[in-house]
Amino acid sequence: MDHLPGGARAALEAVLMVVDEPVEESALAAALGRPLDDVRQLLAGLQREYDGYTRIGHDGVPAGNQDDSADFVTAPRGYELRNVAGGWRIYSRPEFSALVSRFIMDGQSARLTQAALETMAVIAYRQPVSRARVSAIRGVNVDSVVRTLIQRGLIEEAGTDPESGAFLYRTTQFFLERIGVGSVDELPRLAPHLPGLENLHDFEDSPY
Repeated sequence: MDHLPGGARAALEAVLMVVDEPVEESALAAALGRPLDDVRQLLAGLQREYDGYTRIGHDGVPAGNQDDSADFVTAPRGYELRNVAGGWRIYSRPEFSALVSRFIMDGQSARLTQAALETMAVIAYRQPVSRARVSAIRGVNVDSVVRTLIQRGLIEEAGTDPESGAFLYRTTQFFLERIGVGSVDELPRLAPHLPGLENLHDFEDSPY
C-alpha cells in the first residue's frame, strides 16, 4: 500500500470517493489491509484536513505544533468526511446545498437512459427496495444508475433492510412532480411503457 502515490492515506481517499453509502471502519481496514486503529487515525486526519486543519503528519494524522497545540486553520474544503449510520462517507458541505442543488437541477433536461428508466420503474413499483433487489430484477448491476437517480433528486434513501442491513430506496416528491401524479398509488400500469419489465409482478405480489 505504501508504494502507491500518497500511501495508505491517499488509498483511503480513493475508496471514499467512490462509495455511495457510508462504509464501516472495519471494511475500510480490510480494503486497505491496515490495522483498524491505523484507519481510524487516517479517517480522523482526513476529516480535520477537510475542515481546514492542515497541519497533517506524513502518516495522515494531524500533527501538533511544538509551541501551540492547535492546528493551522485554513479555508475548509467544499466537502467533508462524516461518520454517519455506523460508517464513513464524503459529502458536500451543507453550506453549499443550494449551489449543488441548482447545479443538479440544471441538468435535469437531459433525458434518462433506458437503463435509468427501467431502474427508476423498479424502484417506483417495488419501493422501498434495495439496490441488490433492483439488480436481481433487472439482471445487471445498477450501482451507477442508482447514483445518477439520487443526484437528479428522483430517489432517496429510505432506511435499511432489517434483515440484510442494506440501504433501501424510494421515489421522491420531485419524482412525483416530474411525472405529474400526486402519489405512487396513481402510477400507471408498467407493461405498456417499459417492455421487458412486464413480469415485474412475478418477483413479489403486486397489482402491477
